[in-house]
Amino acid sequence: MTYQHKQLHYEVIGEGPAILLVHGFGEDSSIWRHQREAFPGFKLILPDLPGSGSSEMIEDMSMEGLSASLIAILDQEKIQECILIGHSMGGYVALAFAEKFQNRLKGLGLFHSTAFADSETKKETRLKGIEFIKEHGAFAFLRTSTPNLFSPLSKEAHKELIEDQVQRSAFFTDAALIRYYESMIRRPDRSNLLKTITLPVLFVMGRFDTAVPLQDSLLQCYLPTQSFAHILEESGHMGMLEQTKETNLFLRNYIYYIHKS
Repeated sequence: MTYQHKQLHYEVIGEGPAILLVHGFGEDSSIWRHQREAFPGFKLILPDLPGSGSSEMIEDMSMEGLSASLIAILDQEKIQECILIGHSMGGYVALAFAEKFQNRLKGLGLFHSTAFADSETKKETRLKGIEFIKEHGAFAFLRTSTPNLFSPLSKEAHKELIEDQVQRSAFFTDAALIRYYESMIRRPDRSNLLKTITLPVLFVMGRFDTAVPLQDSLLQCYLPTQSFAHILEESGHMGMLEQTKETNLFLRNYIYYIHKS
């Protein structure tokens, strides 16, 4: 579809109540490839966020601007409500969506993601990443950083999985990654949203996640009135690839709960 005079790509799979799965930084919708057939009886929507995959960058690449692109997709598909689950940066986008468009949601999921703002240390790490990208390019950055998103077990036993994910990131432009990092640095703390949200909130965390550490993630699970919290015991930051069976079970149970309530 065309959005703000730019190409916005997404895929729709199946029929039924809508589930919107949003990828993270340095990924596209293919990160959810093992979830494509996991939810029979539901309509699965897999977007490439602006600047990722087959979607062009838009003027407003903030978390709020990216969330508005998701509204455009729902409107295009004539979907009034959905369950929205975001991975990593996709979770930041999902929170920005929920802050403004909670009436369009039946559920909210943070998959290896957090409502807390970046710490000063995290901001410094992202700024160093921006400088690396400027000097060496997007692909060199992702080739260096992507393996660190996987658990030690995955790095030892599934090297081909990591290399495959690295190769899938080869299309990224320097500009897109830099804009994403700048937007993540500027995003506000949205933990108060979790305290006031009236929706059931899903948290999926990785025992060996270094990007969104488990201990930090556990602090936010107590904020919503109704939480569903799960730990992937053998995963780092990429549970949908590292522990697909467990990921799909957690997602299905959450989705089915909402639609049987």
